[in-house]
Amino acid sequence: MLNVKRTPRDVGHYLAGFVDGEGSFNMSFRRREDYALPWKVSLCFNISQRDPVILSLFKRHLECGTMRQRRDGGWYYEVNNFRPIVENVIPFFEYFRFLSAKKKRDFSKFIALAKLMKDRRHLSRDGIEELLSIRRDMNDGGKRRYSDREILAAFEKSPETVRRTVGNDG
Repeated sequence: MLNVKRTPRDVGHYLAGFVDGEGSFNMSFRRREDYALPWKVSLCFNISQRDPVILSLFKRHLECGTMRQRRDGGWYYEVNNFRPIVENVIPFFEYFRFLSAKKKRDFSKFIALAKLMKDRRHLSRDGIEELLSIRRDMNDGGKRRYSDREILAAFEKSPETVRRTVGNDG
């Protein structure tokens, strides 16, 4: 688990300010035929930039995540593994807070989503409805690959899948 107090305050506040303007907290759904439920639900924190120097600061100080170069030459830093999100990303930004109301709102919703997932609510249709309700206005609605209706309809199309006992595919 990350010890945020070891991060120099000026660096922590700089990174939080950077995320306030450029970062994104998301929840994604990926269609999975090999899961007990029709979707794999994931939380993700990401930032993209032309210059990798700032992104490497995030990787160093958050002690998690991956960086990769995109085809257009830009760089992408992301954390999409649940444990580092809960143990590193969330504590970092709870300690080094945001100033904008929008990022505060999105981050508080991200925390709520993480709590529901930690309680394994994402492993039931009712829980998915709850997650979708929280996600709905994050990132101002943003572009989504699947609509809420498509996500919920997948449960109707494969009721035998939903009835199966759900294992540890969180």
